[in-house]
Order: sequence, then C-alpha cells, then structure tokens
Amino acid sequence: MHYQSVRNSRRYSLHSSHIEAISFFLCQAISSTEQNAIAKMSSDDYDQYESTFMRKAKENPFVPVGMAGFLAIVGYRLLKMKNRGEVKMSVHLIHMRVAAQGFVVGAMTIGVLYSMYKDYIVKPREEQKALTHK
Repeated sequence: MHYQSVRNSRRYSLHSSHIEAISFFLCQAISSTEQNAIAKMSSDDYDQYESTFMRKAKENPFVPVGMAGFLAIVGYRLLKMKNRGEVKMSVHLIHMRVAAQGFVVGAMTIGVLYSMYKDYIVKPREEQKALTHK
C-alpha cells in the first residue's frame, strides 16, 4: 500500500515538472513565431493590419480590454506559480483559467451592453433630435 502511494507521488512530481517545461517552451515558441511573422510582414501589410485592429478596437472597445486583462491575469498567475505552496498544479491552472475566462466574459458582456446602449438608446435620441430640428 505504501509503495503504491510513493510510486504515484513520484509520477505526479515528474508530471508537474513536465507541465512546467512544456508551458515554458510553448510560450517561447509562440513568441518566436509571432516575431517571425512580424519580421516577414512588409510595412504595407503592417499598416493594413494595424489599421484593421484600430478600426475593430474603435467599434468594440472592450475587445482589447478583454485581451489585455486575459494576458495580465495569465501572466500574473504564471509568475505566482512558483509560490503556490501546497496547492496542486492542476488546481492552480484551473483557477488561472477560470479567472482569465471570467474577465474575458465580463468584458464581452459589458461590450455587448455598451453596443446595445449605443444602438437602442443613443442612436434613436439623435435621430429624434434631428427630426425635431428640421
């Protein structure tokens, strides 16, 4: 009985170290892939991409807020991973995912409410004012 628990604990410790290594290399691969893609883009492509992003950000201002919040939460929780104490790796990762998803869903909800406010309250008022002034 005791031998089985020792064997399982060794397996878990190897598994958690593998997860940390995989997450580190995955982050490195993503960042190097992004850098290669940006380096290959010409200045016209970059300007077109930037203008598309800025246009989308102006249409839906909560999308960049959601993206920034997601990255901030994930970055903070990854830095905090070393000092997690007795909390299992899987529980820590689940908490990180729930916090990041919650922020993104909240930003999307606020964005939808804001666009509904603009479309159904502000726009009809402006149209009504335009009709009364004519």
